Amino acid sequence: MSSRRRVEACDSWRPPRSHGGPAILLRAGPRLPAFASLSVSEGGEAAAVAKAVEEAVVARAGEGREEQRAAAAAGAEDASGRKERRRLPPAARLARHPLALLALVPHGAALFAAGAAAGAAAKTVTAPLDRVKILMQTHSVRVAGESAKKAVGFLEAIADIGKEEGLKGYWKGNLPQVIRIIPYSAVQLFSYEVYKKIFRRKDGELSVFGRLAAGACAGMTSTLVTYPLDVLRLRLAVQSGHSTMSQVALNMLREEGLASFYGGLGPSLIGIAPYIAVNFCVFDLMKKSVPEKYKNRPETSLATALLSATFATLMCYPLDTVRRQMQMKGTPYNTIFDAIPGIVERDGLVGLYRGFVPNALKNLPNSSIKLTAFDTVKTLLATGQKELDKLIQENEEKTS
Repeated sequence: MSSRRRVEACDSWRPPRSHGGPAILLRAGPRLPAFASLSVSEGGEAAAVAKAVEEAVVARAGEGREEQRAAAAAGAEDASGRKERRRLPPAARLARHPLALLALVPHGAALFAAGAAAGAAAKTVTAPLDRVKILMQTHSVRVAGESAKKAVGFLEAIADIGKEEGLKGYWKGNLPQVIRIIPYSAVQLFSYEVYKKIFRRKDGELSVFGRLAAGACAGMTSTLVTYPLDVLRLRLAVQSGHSTMSQVALNMLREEGLASFYGGLGPSLIGIAPYIAVNFCVFDLMKKSVPEKYKNRPETSLATALLSATFATLMCYPLDTVRRQMQMKGTPYNTIFDAIPGIVERDGLVGLYRGFVPNALKNLPNSSIKLTAFDTVKTLLATGQKELDKLIQENEEKTS
């Protein structure tokens, strides 16, 4: 008894009709498998036809994979061709264009190096004023007895350093400060960019509150990472004698424990957060309001940096004084809440602003050197990129 079945299959062919055999009709498209109708009269013949259909489908699938691989190879070849067309000019020609060579340095690495170098140079130039400021801030804690009520003046502090320690004394404690400023600047600038992205609104704009929050978080992050070096720098600056950084660190660890490296961290974070927030926010907003033709000028960066730093310092300097006095060995203050009334009771309100003059004088060259150098490098990088693109375009025209 003959049985008839209807089989649906993909992609096929039309073989010649055999005597008494099944009628087979298979239709295939160029890519997508088409359906075919099989009419089979015998069970054994049905199995043979089913096998033939399966082989046809597998073969067609293999062809499809080959086509995909060929397309991928063609795409890679096309990409390779584009890459070849963007090939850099010869090294001899690049050597004659130093700005184009500068553009080959990764952008992030170039900015990191520029910020680190600018920060180190600014700190070294202003180190004498920084040490005078610290001595004025910590005088009442360093000197015991009734004389502790007597403040030391700016010129008096300068004369004392020169008389007791000579010319090198003005740069005492600068090495840990330079070592600290490199990661400090890198972390601060990098995290500021990250936090700006976090606080950006859905429309892509950054509000004033967003700028303040980004600056505050960046200031606290960089301070937390590098705080032990700041404490070490302070101890070297206020202690007499010629102790090295490693000696002071070992003595602190042995006599006062690990916690001594974080003395005054609370007021430091509270003080640096509003300072960096106000400084960065005011600088950004002022730079944004400057006419386009003046934005990239060094004097514009100098003026805006000076104004923003002065405004931020006036607001946050008292917290810096509290921080310095809490960092001192044998300090009578445990928290910011007993330090502020204690300083006011001992030295009056003016005690919170001890050392403000040298600090303000220090901020002028510090901000100008750092921000002007940073902006100059950014301008050079942009100019170098344009020059490199021009050289690549000329090279493509020659080779085409």
